[in-house]
Amino acid sequence: MATWNASSPTASPCSSSRRRTKAPARRPSSESPPPRKMKSMAEIMAKSVRVVVQEEEEEEDEQEVEDSYNDVACEKCGSGEGDDELLLCDKCDKGFHMKCLRPIVVRVPIGPWLCVDCSDQRPVRRLSQKKILHFFRIEKLTDRTDKSESSQETRKPRRRSCSLTVKKRRRKLLPLVPSEDPERRLTQMGTLATALTALGIKYIDGLNYVPGMAPRSANQSKFEKGGMQVLSKEDLETLEQCQAMCRRGECPPLVVVFDPLEGYTVEADGPIKDLTFIAEYTGDVDYLQNREKDDCDSIMTLLLSEDPSKTLVICPDKYGNISRFINGINNHNPVAKKKQNCKCVRYSIKGECRVLLVATRDISKGERLYYDYNGYEHEYPTHHFL
Repeated sequence: MATWNASSPTASPCSSSRRRTKAPARRPSSESPPPRKMKSMAEIMAKSVRVVVQEEEEEEDEQEVEDSYNDVACEKCGSGEGDDELLLCDKCDKGFHMKCLRPIVVRVPIGPWLCVDCSDQRPVRRLSQKKILHFFRIEKLTDRTDKSESSQETRKPRRRSCSLTVKKRRRKLLPLVPSEDPERRLTQMGTLATALTALGIKYIDGLNYVPGMAPRSANQSKFEKGGMQVLSKEDLETLEQCQAMCRRGECPPLVVVFDPLEGYTVEADGPIKDLTFIAEYTGDVDYLQNREKDDCDSIMTLLLSEDPSKTLVICPDKYGNISRFINGINNHNPVAKKKQNCKCVRYSIKGECRVLLVATRDISKGERLYYDYNGYEHEYPTHHFL
């Protein structure tokens, strides 16, 4: 293979034009760089921009918000007093006292709150007969009245041997006496279906156990602090009889009406005798510790345990029946206490805790039903109740 030599006469002509670049001269170490010219403070301040701390901006914004809400007054009474009871609509920023709203708001709502004008609640139309029967899962509404099942008088009295010892007779539960007119019973069920639909609640005739809440195994009467009274065999038969009647469409003589002060409430549509079974308190079963910050106003105690983490409550915010609309009395008003005509009693039924609503005296037609919310614990605020 041939090689090329720079000294050879046949060298390339471009080789003679190549030159070596000289390196820059180094500065002696004794020399120092020239001094930089510093700007004066006046020049710096002239070009500077004022910087505001974020915290100062937030404080100013909060002060502006407070100043803007200082003049807010109640749209109902026109007064701006009682800031702790003044609710502001999250949409229109109008103020309303909790006592001035209809129905009255007992506690400050959790989360966003809208006034009546800004809410999307629409009036519920009257339900047809077919929809009412489907709502309560009643297959067919018949006119038959089975005297052996609907009245206690047809029962044959048991003959018992009389003893010389006089014992106090135990009062027994009485079965409900439905209205004889089928159309009237249909109207009564229609008022309940309308109220439940307006609040977005589904009907249920028993306790509901939802995954993520308290399981059914947690509802055992043996966990009750101090024990729980057991429902007798005769009263259990009465309870099962009333439940069978409701499944046939033979509901108790009750109607749900709307009151501008109390909201939805229950009235007797016929005479009800003392100790008559009215309804069972139904809804979702959950632990009390999960509902401590819940704004539901109808939570009912189901199980009081020695361990607070095992205490159970009934929450009728998604599932419920007519017991959800029976209002409570004002424990701090002697006149309001006289309105009480029924009570909630917790029984042990087949090893599980259940809550039954029972009449405590004779109730006449047109009378509203009331019971004591603080029958077991005196923790529920009833100061605002009528």
